[in-house]
Amino acid sequence: MTAVLVIAGSDSSGGAGLVREPPDLVRAQIAAAFATRRVGAIKIGMLGTGAVALAVAASLPPREQVPMVLDPVLLSSSGGVLLEDAGRTALREELLPRATLVTPNVAELASLLGVAAAGTEAELIEQGRALLELGPRSVLVKGGHGGGREAVDLLLLEREPLRRLSAPRSARTLRGTGCALASAIAAGLAAGSSLEDACARAKQHLVELFQQPA
Repeated sequence: MTAVLVIAGSDSSGGAGLVREPPDLVRAQIAAAFATRRVGAIKIGMLGTGAVALAVAASLPPREQVPMVLDPVLLSSSGGVLLEDAGRTALREELLPRATLVTPNVAELASLLGVAAAGTEAELIEQGRALLELGPRSVLVKGGHGGGREAVDLLLLEREPLRRLSAPRSARTLRGTGCALASAIAAGLAAGSSLEDACARAKQHLVELFQQPA
C-alpha cells in the first residue's frame, strides 16, 4: 500500500518538476493503508515540505510496532533542493527518532548534520555515529556516489560493530537507486529478515539491477 507524498517528474538526466501533496490528503492515505492492510514495514522517501513531514510523523505507529526505513531525500542528482529548511527540521526532530534505519548518501548525511561532506571513511563513520545520536536505531551510509572500484555502504548500529556492505562499482548510471534500496530493505524487514540480512539482500538486488541490459 502506498501513500503519495510528492509527484516528481524526472528523466535519465535529472528532475523535471514536483507537485507536493496537501498534508490532509497524506494523513488520509496513511490512515487508509493501516485500516485496510496489515503493514509489515514502512518506507518513507521524498517528503517535499515540512507540513507533509509533520503529517507523516503524526500518522505513524511506534517503530517497536512496525519497522520504518527513512530515505532522507534532500537533493536531486543534479543538485536541486527537494526538501525545504522547515522540512529538514521536521525530518530531524520528528522522523529520525522514529526510524529503524536511515539511509543517507554522503551529501545527505552532511546536510542532516549541518557539516561539510566527509572526505574519508573515518569521517563518514564519525558522521554516521553522530546521526545515530539523533535517535534512529541504525544508519546505512550509502557509498554509491563515491569513487573506487567498490561501492561500500556502512551499516552502523548502537553498541554493535560497524558492518561494510560492498559490491563492484558499475559504470552504468541509473536513477532512483536510493529509493529502490530503501524499498528493498523495507520489504526484507516486512518478510521477517534481520536488519543486516535485509540490507545485504537489498544491496544484491541493486547489483542485479545494474547487470540488467540497458
